Amino acid sequence: MAIIRRYRLPRGQIAQLLNSIGPQLMRATRRNFALSPEIQLLSALRFYATGSFLQVLGDGLGLSKASVSRAVQAVTNALLPLAVEHIQFPASRQDITEIQQYFLTHHHIPQVIGVIDGTLIPILTPSVDGNVYICRKGYAAINCQVICDHKALITDIVARWPGSTHDSFMFTNSSVGQEAQNLQGLWRLLGDSGYPLRPYLFTPVANPMNNRETNFNEAHRVARSIVERTIGRWKMRFRAIHQSSGGLLFAPQKCCAVIIVTAMLHNIAVQMRVPLLNREEDEEVEEEDVEDEDGMGPHGQPRNAQYMAGFRARQQVIDRFF
Repeated sequence: MAIIRRYRLPRGQIAQLLNSIGPQLMRATRRNFALSPEIQLLSALRFYATGSFLQVLGDGLGLSKASVSRAVQAVTNALLPLAVEHIQFPASRQDITEIQQYFLTHHHIPQVIGVIDGTLIPILTPSVDGNVYICRKGYAAINCQVICDHKALITDIVARWPGSTHDSFMFTNSSVGQEAQNLQGLWRLLGDSGYPLRPYLFTPVANPMNNRETNFNEAHRVARSIVERTIGRWKMRFRAIHQSSGGLLFAPQKCCAVIIVTAMLHNIAVQMRVPLLNREEDEEVEEEDVEDEDGMGPHGQPRNAQYMAGFRARQQVIDRFF
């Protein structure tokens, strides 16, 4: 447990990571600084876990802050290509059926393949275009789009947009959003009211008028809480991406790489059933940008056909509730 508490992964998994990226770290070591691949990896894992270079210094490794910073960047760059192996959107018929069956059985909403949410990862305010990174909560951040399945595995993550970016814009311009548009009717996601209502993306009813709509909203809320808990556990496991750490002190592109790597490590921990040793889960629920559902868009303009199609598809599901 001491190894897990310190590095968030068991000894065997750390050894597997070292085996995968060790040669790359050895080449970097010969060019830049005399740290073994083992020390570099452990320094990076400890940084991901705590979010503090200074705390790493106190761990008895005897490293300077600059050495730890270089190690974190080297390890992050080496781990990043492995993310595609561990963060995978469901593609096989078996995986899709399993997830859809879970949401239908437990939440009574058909064809759901995942739940989606945006979360803010604090960063140091960039010197260039820093204003666009200021989020609605008043600090510089990367706005990340996270999709997870019923097992709390992150199946897709988009970590490249400044904090001021709206969740709906991120989804529309993401690969999953584009695929959902092309495959309408095959699967759908559940999101909060900050997302656009679509046949492939169900949001809650803004103003429920009867028991069926109320029951649908409750089922939707309970199902969508999965992604909130997943994000909370991810940030609790890897405090580097949590606001309490003071933010990632890298350039935005490097921050995005750290975010993706920690998401990958989260999935590894979940798949290996690594316990979350912190006493309480940090469930951060972001504020929603709620839209009116009166059939009208901004400035009283009629909503587009996609919204109306989503409204009808959701209503068909609501009609089954009682």
